[in-house]
Amino acid sequence: MPVQSKLLRLKRILSEYGSCLVAFSGGVDSSFLLKACSLVIPEEKLLAVTAVSATYPEGEIFKARDLAKKIGVRLEVIRTSELEIAGFAGNSAQRCYFCKKELFSRMLKTAKEKGLKFVLDAGNFSDKGDYRPGEKAKKELGIKSPLCDAGITKEEVRAFSKLLGLPNWDKPSSACLASRIAYGIKITPSVLKRVGRAESYLASLGLRQVRLRHHGSLCRIETDILGIPRLMRNRAKIVDKFKKLGYNYVTLDLEGYRTGSLNEVIK
Repeated sequence: MPVQSKLLRLKRILSEYGSCLVAFSGGVDSSFLLKACSLVIPEEKLLAVTAVSATYPEGEIFKARDLAKKIGVRLEVIRTSELEIAGFAGNSAQRCYFCKKELFSRMLKTAKEKGLKFVLDAGNFSDKGDYRPGEKAKKELGIKSPLCDAGITKEEVRAFSKLLGLPNWDKPSSACLASRIAYGIKITPSVLKRVGRAESYLASLGLRQVRLRHHGSLCRIETDILGIPRLMRNRAKIVDKFKKLGYNYVTLDLEGYRTGSLNEVIK
């Protein structure tokens, strides 16, 4: 299907919803979805909702508020409690199921209170190739994924976002902090805070696309090919910083950054 036809198809899908709540993280995908919704759904029938918890990177809420304001859509912030769910905190390979169940149950409740018919998430067609147990929760709860239904890929999301003038069209991919923690290691506020601080430090060095994977006393840094020389130039500082954060071993993954790398052990 031609790219422009996909955008028209997306608009048709969205217009049929009538009213909706958009799960809005402030990332590229959800920003594009919110913008597309704003083009076809009346302002009073559209709401962006950002869920915050210990798994949501610090500082992202401010970016989300700013983006929603620029797009011109109301934003509400809710709190989720996935860390109180044993199935999530225990960090099995099904953790994302429990997280999405909690997240979208809260959003459905908010949508009902606001009189909105549907809850939308920004999963795109490229996500179909990865291991995503959260999809089961979305299906159980009736959450809509219009980008996926329209066949729009991650690359096309960025292209459309640039075309529509969204300022974060080239923002590096992001995900909740729990996605950095190897399966089997309990997810706690202290571990999440350590991961967040380590990753923020790497970003402060000018690394654009980077992940800090937590394997207990060992951490594994993933970055793109352009980031490796920068890591090497700052090697001593990084090692010193991370050992102070509690890591005994600081490693670089030579395969580089890739989404879902922790899922490789279960495929």
